[in-house]
Amino acid sequence: MPSDDAVEQKRKETASSLLKDMEATAARMRAQILSMPPRDLLGYIYAQRMMKAMAEQDSTEEEREAAGPDDLINENQFLLEYVHAVLASDPAPEKVKFDEAICAELFELGRELRQQAMFFAMATSANTKDGVFGPDTADIEFRAKSTWVLLRGNRYQVLEGEFYRYVLAPHDDVLKEVYGVGADEIATGFQAMTDSTRSGHADAIMEMMKQFEAVQTFATAEDKPLQDVMEAWIADKADQAKAARQAVDDMFRGGVANVSRHTKLPPALLADLAYQRGEETEFFAPGDYAGTPYRTLPARKKPLIHLGSDYYAVDPCFTRDAGYRALLFNLLQRKPNYKVAFNERQKEMSEAAFADILARQLPGAEVLQEVYYKDPVSKQWSENDTLILMDDVLFLVEAKAGAAATIASPALDFGRHAQSVQDLVLKAYKQCERFFDYLNSADEVLLYHLVDGKYVECARVRRADYRVMVPVGLTVESFSPFSAFCKELPQVEPLLGKHAFVSFSIDDLFVLRRLLPTPGEFVHYMEVRQAVAGMRGAHLFDEVDHLGAYLKKNRFDQALADQLKDGEANMVVWDGMSHDVDQSFEGEDWEARPFPTQKFPEEVLKLLGALDASRTSGWLAAESSIRNLSEEGRNDLAKMLAKLRKTLNQHSARYFLYGSDTPFFIWLQRSGDEIDWRNVHDKASAAAIITPAANMTGIMIEATAGGTYEKAYTFEITKPSRTDDNAHIYDDAERMKKRAEAQAKAPTAQLAKMPRIGGKPGRNDPCPCQSGLKYKKCHGR
Repeated sequence: MPSDDAVEQKRKETASSLLKDMEATAARMRAQILSMPPRDLLGYIYAQRMMKAMAEQDSTEEEREAAGPDDLINENQFLLEYVHAVLASDPAPEKVKFDEAICAELFELGRELRQQAMFFAMATSANTKDGVFGPDTADIEFRAKSTWVLLRGNRYQVLEGEFYRYVLAPHDDVLKEVYGVGADEIATGFQAMTDSTRSGHADAIMEMMKQFEAVQTFATAEDKPLQDVMEAWIADKADQAKAARQAVDDMFRGGVANVSRHTKLPPALLADLAYQRGEETEFFAPGDYAGTPYRTLPARKKPLIHLGSDYYAVDPCFTRDAGYRALLFNLLQRKPNYKVAFNERQKEMSEAAFADILARQLPGAEVLQEVYYKDPVSKQWSENDTLILMDDVLFLVEAKAGAAATIASPALDFGRHAQSVQDLVLKAYKQCERFFDYLNSADEVLLYHLVDGKYVECARVRRADYRVMVPVGLTVESFSPFSAFCKELPQVEPLLGKHAFVSFSIDDLFVLRRLLPTPGEFVHYMEVRQAVAGMRGAHLFDEVDHLGAYLKKNRFDQALADQLKDGEANMVVWDGMSHDVDQSFEGEDWEARPFPTQKFPEEVLKLLGALDASRTSGWLAAESSIRNLSEEGRNDLAKMLAKLRKTLNQHSARYFLYGSDTPFFIWLQRSGDEIDWRNVHDKASAAAIITPAANMTGIMIEATAGGTYEKAYTFEITKPSRTDDNAHIYDDAERMKKRAEAQAKAPTAQLAKMPRIGGKPGRNDPCPCQSGLKYKKCHGR
């Protein structure tokens, strides 16, 4: 068996060999790209991209699955980055000639370089024994390197304008002063830029068809063959002829990437985002990693390129990912005295973003920004960014307004990447930790605002009032995959032993607010998401994967926990969970189509809607309990609600107990009738006596037999100690117990026919017969 030293030597030799191979492959790609006319090369690459997308649209889901993963889109993207790098690094040669065979070879070289880069990531990370991330440093180092090579544009293009409009709004006046356009116009420009590469080919095809029909009509009117009227049509219809030429340029010469034509952004702004030919001097400079993906691609610094008189977004993804950082950098270069005000405005924007973007999900919430308190340990004043209090839910948001990640390569300087994670994750985490410790230091704590140099009390907060408390770290730019992976940092533990830290970017919030439109949906997702954030070894790539898993599986935290409990592995990785969410942002009609959502029976949706409309104390806990139900549980609850609700013409009130782990006592009251609250509380207390669960949710529903849920709200239920005054409650509890036992002993086929206090238990609920077995293994068989 080889020694550790021999293994390490072999690993170093492998890494060195891979590095030389990468450098050689990159040099060949550079030479091939330089030999081609850039616009024709761009046209070819974008055409391949379009044909791949069209082929995917025409294939069925079964055909796509049978064919297996096809990475052509990512290969296409990778090659575009290298085209940009070469154009930025080299002056235009005198002689170039388009050669389709060279184009095909470039795709092959790009695939080869990506593969070499991935093997290099493995070889150089595998032997990292320890580091700033403890025993997980090797895994995080590999993720950092592989993500650096493979991850591109991991957000939705159709939301680009929305993102830019929000994050640039604080600088609107200075943008107008420097560039002559404000946040709205710039956001519209970036959206037009992404729309052009997303749908430009389809638009060009439609334009070509339109102009061809116009020429045919012209020829018919002239009663001449088509070829004989072309010159006359061009002379007579100059604007239409120009549109046709531009459509041809878009289709075959990379015109979809021409941002000078497809946007109204001013030349000065485009110039600040663009390289001149040969301006870049670092990417191919002699030395280790020359021209490889482990140097910083020029597109990460300036995403555009100046070709002729126009500016081109050669690579559509880095145009989006690097454009924001490059724009603000150049804004400060042009106006350096704006630095102090710039930082203050960035801080205000980022601190307000969570509550601002998610305003619909946080109705009536108390939002406290820049809250201060005197730390009982250090005796010093501490500050937190944003505290959000809504019903029994608390969000503490620590925002970081700077760049989400360094643009330095992790292969060249992994330490800077590690420091970036520490700055963005650990600083926010530590600030949250300090606040939660303070919240836990007394039954009630005081919070202050700093007003004119004085600390003025603004709130008093009791930890006991909050069922859910979520510490949140928020970045302006996307921070994937580290935002989802930060839970693996050895320093990050659930606060107070139970409240896991969650990291988001502003990009994530724009998606969440669309797919989780109600407060109840959003808060329940945050509960499940927080549970996953506290599970080491359970990995989903980014926030959209978490969202997709929630929409598909609801309590996906429990599914992950079950897989980890098996003991066969200490890590579970779920991939591709974002598919349904991704598809909902595709196509021209994406805004008109419904977003994916969890399935609920109509009767339960009415109940949730009534709880949301009432929003009385405890409504989020009630919604959470209902949303925790499985699909089977939701259907059974709907049947019970509908069955009893339809009898409200004959009965003023009906009630039933449903569930086991988090049971509900539901009282249906005929709308308009006076509620006998003494009777309600007596029946609810009797139900609580026979229920093993420590807590039970009481839900009052005021409804009509016809199906209108007028109101729904929660009420407290107590489990009283027996006295002479409440003997009737204990007698009633005994009757309820006997009825439940009779249901449990009855043959399964008769259960649905018998009157009952509770709904049919879920398959994994304890059997009502109290055998100790799950229902599916006892009377549910």
